[in-house]
Amino acid sequence: METRYATSPEELPLLDTAGLRRRFLLEDVFRPGEVTATYSHQDRVVIVGVQPGPEGLDLPTFPELRSEFFLQRREAGVVNVGASGTIVADGVTHELAHGGCLYLGRGTREVRFVSGDEGDARFYLFSAPAHADHPTTAVAPGEGNRRELGDQSTSNRRTLNQYIHENGVRSCQVVMGVTTLHDGSMWNTLPAHTHDRRMEAYLYFDLPEDARVVHLMGERQETRHLVMANEQAVISPSWSIHSGVGTRAYSFVWAMAGENQAFDDMDPADITDLH
Repeated sequence: METRYATSPEELPLLDTAGLRRRFLLEDVFRPGEVTATYSHQDRVVIVGVQPGPEGLDLPTFPELRSEFFLQRREAGVVNVGASGTIVADGVTHELAHGGCLYLGRGTREVRFVSGDEGDARFYLFSAPAHADHPTTAVAPGEGNRRELGDQSTSNRRTLNQYIHENGVRSCQVVMGVTTLHDGSMWNTLPAHTHDRRMEAYLYFDLPEDARVVHLMGERQETRHLVMANEQAVISPSWSIHSGVGTRAYSFVWAMAGENQAFDDMDPADITDLH
């Protein structure tokens, strides 16, 4: 497990491109036949990538967690960004198609990820500490709370699916969903915003190999950017704006943890205010 420590806004202007990427970018989320994990001190979240074969991979615990099993004191949301696969949670099998989501409640002891016949499934897991038990629940692609946002004239027409949220699949603090840009649109999450009560992480996916997303971050008067490829993730501290523009349309998993679950609890940063 890799550890990423918290960063204050005062540190950001001192970092070069390599420093920004070391602190905030997860370049190698998925490795064939492996489980990768990154522990972030931003709200104590853990970001995991699992790329199993047909024989499957178990979700391990890690020495850094000091727990008997991974979800002993945690909950997690999982989105499959690869081919169809299954997750077996304490003996119950959940089929997860591309873009589908599974919530894993606190106390789930055994979790196994398996790829289906179509090829490699790639499971993206976002975990946070939990104070209560909620039932493990699956949501099929597109069956969350669907919101149509943006406009084609501003290149940000997008479909947002809320899966784990205060009025949907219940959790302690994880909020999670998938946003898909329409063809011809490139901007996500416009206007950019912050939410001081929650951190957020993005995983960009369904992005062609020859395309990139320019992800904006930092304080609104001191912005920086990261150039990101397909299936890379970025950690966004609560003080940082987060938005991005791609050279092609794409999807992204957004996941949050922190003080509340109110999706619209955000402070917008108009594009004309960004420096």
